[in-house]
Amino acid sequence: MQLHWHTEPLLLISLLLVGWLYALGTGPLRSRIALGEAFPTGKAVLFYCGLIITYLAVGSPLDQIGEQFLFCAHMTQHMLLIYLAPTLFIFGTPAWLIDWLLKPEAIRKVMSVLTHPLFGGFVFTFVYTAWHVPVLYELALHDKRIHILEHWTMFGLGILMLWPYLTLSKRVPRRAFGLRMVAIFLLMVGQLPVFAFLTFAGEAIYPTYLWAPRIIDLNPLNDQILGGIIMKVVNMGFSLTILGTAFYAWAKSEEAPPAQVTEEAPAH
Repeated sequence: MQLHWHTEPLLLISLLLVGWLYALGTGPLRSRIALGEAFPTGKAVLFYCGLIITYLAVGSPLDQIGEQFLFCAHMTQHMLLIYLAPTLFIFGTPAWLIDWLLKPEAIRKVMSVLTHPLFGGFVFTFVYTAWHVPVLYELALHDKRIHILEHWTMFGLGILMLWPYLTLSKRVPRRAFGLRMVAIFLLMVGQLPVFAFLTFAGEAIYPTYLWAPRIIDLNPLNDQILGGIIMKVVNMGFSLTILGTAFYAWAKSEEAPPAQVTEEAPAH
């Protein structure tokens, strides 16, 4: 087994371009976008940590291990792309920069629809479930272009799915407390079929991992079960955290006078 770090031009150029555009928007162009705003040092750290996590997910040896040897490694890769990287990008982008990007009314309306908890949650759950159908899953493992598409859809839909719970934007803000709590509960339920499919199948269902060399002392079935547990633990951790914070903020808003009701993410 020869593990390597990916240095494909498309991957590196994409990450560097995103980092450069962020530096441009929060640096030299900041006075044009939001006059008087200071450089968001804390948020910049979060944003660039998001870029690092994204590269570690798709460019480190984790990618090769997940493609060729271990289902649980592939699932860990997906969790980084769906939950951790989008969270860092959302919290790492200042509200004034997000709202400047959403200033065109057409873009704001489209984002408002795409990030609605029921729409974004349904599309994410459907696509995520579809990628775990054995035929599509194996196709992604053996065709690099399909694998890239799989990762981009998971990352992109992860942002849309998490947006209504985490966003700092005022143009397309977080949704009402009750809607958020119902939607996040439905998201937890929506992943149960995939979790049950992976953990209670009774046999390894993906040929790649069934015939892969064992690089650790973990047979294909237990590898698959571990991957399902990783998926559900991460999903439950994020979902329960969002549910708890939404409930707490809702309770606090009921106690405060109307003029004082605000909900902001912690400053970074």
